[in-house]
Amino acid sequence: MSDWEASSAARVLPPARPRKLAKVPFVELADGRLQGVVSSGSDVSRVYVSSVAAGDFAFACSTNNNRPCGGARGSFCNHIRALIGEAVLQYGGGRVARYLRADTGSLGEPEAGAVISAMTVTRPPQGDTKAAAPVFSRFLRHLAYLELVASTEPLPEMQWFPPTRAAV
Repeated sequence: MSDWEASSAARVLPPARPRKLAKVPFVELADGRLQGVVSSGSDVSRVYVSSVAAGDFAFACSTNNNRPCGGARGSFCNHIRALIGEAVLQYGGGRVARYLRADTGSLGEPEAGAVISAMTVTRPPQGDTKAAAPVFSRFLRHLAYLELVASTEPLPEMQWFPPTRAAV
């Protein structure tokens, strides 16, 4: 058994480029969507939960208490554009474009603008905000880990798979 198989830690891919967490503190490629939490530009106590679906690029943006975003009417709002930009920094433009199935026509690593353009040219539909609650809940769970005291001991809730054999 290799060292990583015997340990309780999973390998984590480093971000493609460093990013600032103030504007988009949470971004993930999950559940067939690019989704995350974006800070409001006008109110420090408000955040938006934004998402773009893979394939048809159906988009949704609402506040954490399910009020619709005023800018997401017929096209991507600034929150969704910021989310895509930070996802490109976090995961790389190629990975984001492949996940969303966006044809950027780029031979190299596409930039955020190319990914956004490839999606907006299709005139994507506005989606529903059903995913907002689970996404915001995962964001809050991630924030709770920041409050833990640094330790090398395993966290019980992070032990997803029971041990099947003893490490030698």
